[in-house]
Amino acid sequence: MIRVSKYISQTPKCLNKFIEINSRCLATQASPKTVKADEKKPAQKPAKESQSFTMNIFRGQLQPNQVFPYPEPLTEEQRETIVMLMDPMQKFFEEVNDPVRNDDESSINEKTSAALWELGAFGLQVPIEYGGAGLTNTQYAAGVEIVGANDLGVGITLGAHQSIGFKGILLFGNPEQKAKYLPRVTEGREYAAFCLTEPTAGSDAGSIKTRAVKSADGSHYVLNGSKIWISNGGLAEIMTVFAQVPVTDPATGKTKDKVTAFIVERSFGGVTNGPPERKMGIKCSNTAEVYYEDVKIPAENILGQEGEGFKVAMNILNNGRFGMAAALSGTMRSCIKKATDFATQRLQFGQRIDSYGTIQEKIARMSMVHYVTESMAYMISGNMDNGSQDYHLEAAISKCFASESAWNVCDESIQIMGGMGYMKGTGLERVMRDLRIFRIFEGTNDILRLFVALTGIQYAGSHLQELQRAFQNPTANLGLLVEEATRRATRAVGLNSSPNFSHLVHPELLESAALCAKSIQSFGQAIEAALVKYKRGIVNEQFILNRYAQAAMDTYAMAVVLSRATMSLNKNLPSAAHELLMAQAWCAEASGRVAYNLKVASAGKHLDIFSKFGKISRNVCESGGIVQSNPLNL
Repeated sequence: MIRVSKYISQTPKCLNKFIEINSRCLATQASPKTVKADEKKPAQKPAKESQSFTMNIFRGQLQPNQVFPYPEPLTEEQRETIVMLMDPMQKFFEEVNDPVRNDDESSINEKTSAALWELGAFGLQVPIEYGGAGLTNTQYAAGVEIVGANDLGVGITLGAHQSIGFKGILLFGNPEQKAKYLPRVTEGREYAAFCLTEPTAGSDAGSIKTRAVKSADGSHYVLNGSKIWISNGGLAEIMTVFAQVPVTDPATGKTKDKVTAFIVERSFGGVTNGPPERKMGIKCSNTAEVYYEDVKIPAENILGQEGEGFKVAMNILNNGRFGMAAALSGTMRSCIKKATDFATQRLQFGQRIDSYGTIQEKIARMSMVHYVTESMAYMISGNMDNGSQDYHLEAAISKCFASESAWNVCDESIQIMGGMGYMKGTGLERVMRDLRIFRIFEGTNDILRLFVALTGIQYAGSHLQELQRAFQNPTANLGLLVEEATRRATRAVGLNSSPNFSHLVHPELLESAALCAKSIQSFGQAIEAALVKYKRGIVNEQFILNRYAQAAMDTYAMAVVLSRATMSLNKNLPSAAHELLMAQAWCAEASGRVAYNLKVASAGKHLDIFSKFGKISRNVCESGGIVQSNPLNL
């Protein structure tokens, strides 16, 4: 107890450094007021605890509730429903849809579109009473996995319509808005679109220039502006449009522009669009600029509240990201099948090429990242179906992981097939062109990595701020302080143990679980050290933040595969032994990457390299390209 008391008395100096963390990217929290020595302060309410696994590893803590056990949210009736839908959907792609023709003609013909509408594919998650299929998130994931395996261009048309196009109406619409518009985007066969991006506003959604001004009588808004790269932009009748609106603060009387979301109909007048964009991939999906000139929007067509458009947009995007992981899981499955079919038939040097170590490693790695991606997609969708609200970091991770893994899987499939893979007839070159966009839209992977890192760091920082406030009234917060001091003291003398979830995994995965637990512990310590060192300046250290984001992704991926493999082993599924191999191999390599990235983010020699990166980049940009002349000095 003497040791613990001594540690408590030394801790505030360290904690003072954490209070300074604050930035435009992180939620602002009030700094604690100075308290006089003889002044007592009531006990502080603890910060809201997140159920997110990823959020908690930034504190070095294990929160298993949304990871273990692996979710199984479908009832028997729901399982039967999705099976009934999957069969005709697969038949549609085999007998009706022609992905080569779609790509060559840069459009989906009327017969194919009509068949999709007839299937109900444009209203999968719309409640039955509004004309949709009423699918859960998990059922939806199973459906889009089939789409991703067959034609990503069609997938974008479907996704732009329902995953983001009218998703705002599902999430934020009032009963009247839902009753008016949801039947139109399902049985009415009217396309929807999500209209946010502008020429000067991509990742920085808050900087949009499109404006909507309320009329004097308050009956409507007048919208002016334009949007670019809008999927379904040339087809949509119903659009979710984001615009700046002058909003007056009733408390201060000051007026400030705030982003607001509107439901806009093309039939309102003043809505036009440009020609379809010529794209690298997903050619059959319609992408166009959309223009708004003096469009009169009824006041009742605001989605949510005036000034809350940014919240609406982010929730729409967060809610739909798991679907991208599910679709790309299907894409990877299709690529792997083509590669393995080729490898098991191709003879070189007298042997099938799948007998060579180089090819075996490629196929194994392709299979592992597919397993991780698929496991993430159904874990997130299952948690959402079970009522989770804390899934945003995991959804962002799944989007980054899936889009990068799918690209690599397609690339390696082409490599395995050699010249045959490069030929258009194989279909992989089209898939590769289609895949390139997935690292860009619905939040670029670069921005999402910063989102993961900064959101997690904010959560870690809030805990440390809470501790500092507690030190201002130690008597009322003794439990919190003793708990924290004990944790730090045991760590200081080398007695601290990693988070333990051995009771949650199958016995054959205990060693792998220990690797994941060690990663969680090391990650939390690294984040705390970074907050001490950089304080609020951490938000500008993108070289370091990217390494923390990658470490978080690998750690979450380890937990996900441990959970799914445990479920399969406990149920003795036919694939259980294979899943065990993949989970063990994944955790062995991922834990090594976590350790490496944490070392890189803190070691002096690596930080010096980051500094050199910045200087090299500035030199090149200031020179308008490569600085040095060619080796011949010409």
